[in-house]
Amino acid sequence: MPFHVPINILDFIFKGILIGMIASAPMGPVGILCVQRTLNKGRWYGFATGLGAAVSDIIYAGIAGYGMSFVMDFITNDQNRFYLQLVGSVMLLCFGLYTYYTDPTRKMHRSGQQKGTLWYNMWTAFIVTFSNPLIVFLFLAMYAQFAFVLPDHPFEMLVGFMSIVGGALLWWWGLTWLVDKIRTKFDEFGIRLINQIIGVAVIVGSIIMLLGTTTNLLRF
Repeated sequence: MPFHVPINILDFIFKGILIGMIASAPMGPVGILCVQRTLNKGRWYGFATGLGAAVSDIIYAGIAGYGMSFVMDFITNDQNRFYLQLVGSVMLLCFGLYTYYTDPTRKMHRSGQQKGTLWYNMWTAFIVTFSNPLIVFLFLAMYAQFAFVLPDHPFEMLVGFMSIVGGALLWWWGLTWLVDKIRTKFDEFGIRLINQIIGVAVIVGSIIMLLGTTTNLLRF
């Protein structure tokens, strides 16, 4: 069954970038690791850490997209898609609340002072991120809300997944740049503050999506 929602490739790229940034932004273990390595070893080591996380994220993003492709006949039904977007908005709201109230510094430990290679920093971050398969549910929620999975459109899906990678790398590039610029003032409070700002942004965005879905004023 063909997907009947008109495809705007620029809009699709924007959605992919947004999904990549949302998936990468919360200050979980790999976010803390990225900050610490940026402070202790330099910006490129922090960015290599983010790159490892982005590789793991795109694998789980692909798994989530592949799984949703099997139920597209169900998803393309307007009523079913409404409920999926509703559930996706609620899940994103819960994710934002969890991010806001979580103190990422509680389980923080000092990273080693030995720099190692960029490849080593990337690989260890990949392992840390890949060990948390629950991120699949976050991707499923975002795919449902943004109507991101397009059956029978391999080129658009390839562009979409590349956009997710781009969004993730954009986040890690920005984070390492910020930490590197204010390294003398960056501490545990800064980490908590960033996490809370991210949580508020996700909460506000999910509420807007929820209202848009329920009132039929906003269509993604």
